[in-house]
Amino acid sequence: MADLSVMRKALVDIENGEELAIATITRAEGSAPRREGAIMAVLEDGSIHGTIGGGALEKRVIELSLEAIKEGTSYSINLPLHTEGLNMICGGEVDIFIDVYKRKPKLLIVGGGHVGYSIYQFAGLLNFDIVIFEDREEFLSAERFSLAHELVLGNIKEKLQQYPIDRDTYIVIVTRGHAYDEEALEAVVNSDARYIGAMGSKKKVMTMIRNLKEKGISEENLNRVYAPIGIKISDGSPEAIALSILSEIQLVRNDGALMHMKDALKK
Repeated sequence: MADLSVMRKALVDIENGEELAIATITRAEGSAPRREGAIMAVLEDGSIHGTIGGGALEKRVIELSLEAIKEGTSYSINLPLHTEGLNMICGGEVDIFIDVYKRKPKLLIVGGGHVGYSIYQFAGLLNFDIVIFEDREEFLSAERFSLAHELVLGNIKEKLQQYPIDRDTYIVIVTRGHAYDEEALEAVVNSDARYIGAMGSKKKVMTMIRNLKEKGISEENLNRVYAPIGIKISDGSPEAIALSILSEIQLVRNDGALMHMKDALKK
């Protein structure tokens, strides 16, 4: 029977954005140190909750769990306890299921208007933790964005500057006006975000980029920005714009290619 205290601690870690693996003994024969149902949570820094018996077996399972976290793959493994590296004189063998819990990538939607709301609706199907930034209280509510992970209300530039952004972060800037888009882009353009996209016409985007260059933003960082945002498939409606933006994000996220799948048959 699983140790509920271990599961509770692991759940807290997952809610805090930690990546971890839960190792469970699913079968034990002979003189294995613990029986079926024993579990241990292994965090990406190597710390653990619970135990599956200590000693060489536990050390090996921690190593396997860390490898599984890195690869993002869950799997089962059979471990005879007399094999090289374990050399446990008690004999027997165990089957271990290593179940990996990876953090979701974050999608920061900067702007809660019509386009931002449409992006939110589509993104809810794509396994993101969604964060909405808005400075208008009437556009930001738990009822309107019920599936969002976070709602951030206030000065958009300031809030973005304060927000932790890493390589698992994707940022879409779709505020209510060009000036707000430029402020938001200035706040995040030097970050480590995997994707930064800003909406606007060609003329407005060129003006925004020129202004940011004059403020000292490097050309290298500006060249990372997807602006005008999205793939050219939209008919101009908020829903179609959202689809074009998320298609571009998925292209970047999955190292994809702009091609018809049928063309892959010709290669």
